[in-house]
Amino acid sequence: MNDLDALAQILKSLDGHGYRAYKRIEGAWVGPGFTLLVDHVQPDPFATPTRLRVRIPHAVHRLPQELWANRPRRTGALNYLLRVFKRAVQSCPGVGSGRSCQFFVDAGGAEVLERAAACLGPDYLELRFRVGLPARGRTVLGGAAARLLTEVLPQAVGSLRRPDLDEEEARRWADLTEDHAHLQAQLERLELVAFVRDGSLLPRASGVSDEPLADAVPFESPPALRVTLDTLHHGPVTGMGLPEGVTVITGGGFHGKTTLLEALERGVYPHVPGDGREWVVSRADAVKVRSEDGRAVTGVHLTPFVHDLPLGASTDFFSTADASGSTSLAAAVQEALEVGARVLLLDEDTSATNLLVRDARMQRLVKRETITPLIDRVRELHERLGVSTVLVTGGNGDYLDVADRVLLLESYRVHDATEEARSVVRQLPTGRSVGDPAHPLRVVPRIPEAASFDPRRGGRVKIKAQGVETLLFGRETLDLRGLEQLVDPSQTRAIGHLMAQLQELAGDRTLAQLLTQLERELDEHGLHLLDPAPELARPRRYELAGAINRLRSLRVRPWRSEKGSP
Repeated sequence: MNDLDALAQILKSLDGHGYRAYKRIEGAWVGPGFTLLVDHVQPDPFATPTRLRVRIPHAVHRLPQELWANRPRRTGALNYLLRVFKRAVQSCPGVGSGRSCQFFVDAGGAEVLERAAACLGPDYLELRFRVGLPARGRTVLGGAAARLLTEVLPQAVGSLRRPDLDEEEARRWADLTEDHAHLQAQLERLELVAFVRDGSLLPRASGVSDEPLADAVPFESPPALRVTLDTLHHGPVTGMGLPEGVTVITGGGFHGKTTLLEALERGVYPHVPGDGREWVVSRADAVKVRSEDGRAVTGVHLTPFVHDLPLGASTDFFSTADASGSTSLAAAVQEALEVGARVLLLDEDTSATNLLVRDARMQRLVKRETITPLIDRVRELHERLGVSTVLVTGGNGDYLDVADRVLLLESYRVHDATEEARSVVRQLPTGRSVGDPAHPLRVVPRIPEAASFDPRRGGRVKIKAQGVETLLFGRETLDLRGLEQLVDPSQTRAIGHLMAQLQELAGDRTLAQLLTQLERELDEHGLHLLDPAPELARPRRYELAGAINRLRSLRVRPWRSEKGSP
């Protein structure tokens, strides 16, 4: 095994050579207190940058093992180390063509996620990243490469070791991530769907920013919903405990309804210190659903919501390549329930009105209706299936009839308006009828076929994320904009690789069983099971299922019990 001095000499000797000469540096190189592993060298300066790893023995970095005593703590601490490393390597000046002299460290954004870019071996800490090896045109700049890998990189690695590393800040990240998991685990036992601590800052600086809004109104819980929960590291925390059942969030335009819902959507993940939403904690099985005109729907049991179509067409096992807003929303609800969602989050602005409600006048006029709206199912969802619903609405007053509680937002301040809403209901009855829907509320599991998950295009595997919302998978381009709880391009990329794994796993197992199997394998082996690339972050099962359900190549059959019926 060679050292960094030998690496520097080789790089300098390559100065002026063609770019492929860089292949000579693949392998392991010993640095001061770490090992550099050059796994794959890019073929030219405009290609995907070179893939490297750095291994630091535990005896060298000397960080306390309590920082990674369990999965949440490990996730928090490793995310912090990635941030430190990314800041340390950003000082490298860019020279040359293409991506020359650029470091690419997958350190993430506001959410703290399990990432392939950092892991712990039995004896070492390992970081995975990319670097653009410098060139002018396609000619090696050997001196610049030597400075990059044998001077800049060792200094950055040094920032991860005692005494240079801020150990207290690393502990802060680990403590916060563990407390998020601790609170999340309590919610179901306490019959809550979410918790928002008093003082949280929910508004963002803009629609494209994760930074908290300057001078944002701090969150304050309505007294009737105020609870105090215990944490492992931060003592008692007080805020709003949102109970299970049916919750309506309402208020005037621009008063913070959607801002609160978006915070609840993101509350399924822990957040970085200083984000303002660190203490917004939602149940792990909370899923945002919405309408998506034009999306594919494959083999979904829609009859509880869509039925009795003209000409006798069945919706028991419904497929379409071009769903309407109402059909896509009905499918999204059923698909989420199929894989275990127990909290549904909806916003009126992104939901087809005719699947949300049908008012008294339309009930009187339209005698033959093919849609059972959600308003006629939402109580049953909770009382029979244990599924809670949180709905943001500014215009569907009929939902006041079925709500367990009503939250009214005024200038970002939350008021419990439940009693006032009940008074309005008594004074202004809508006249709409709510009867027993003709079709039973049930979810039919589906069994995907292995051929649905072919990642090849022209004989080669094609898996590529384009931002968070687009995934190239084999011959398909998936539009994932409807999966609003996807928060990182590395999650999107991991979804592609996880779908490819299903080629071997699919057979007689239902979709929910397949996702559970993938979760077990990720728990045991980590994201490195999928691909050597560092740009992978763990997605939830719900967004993975959402991507699968948007595959136009998806082929499924309904699961049938031993008695032969779904």
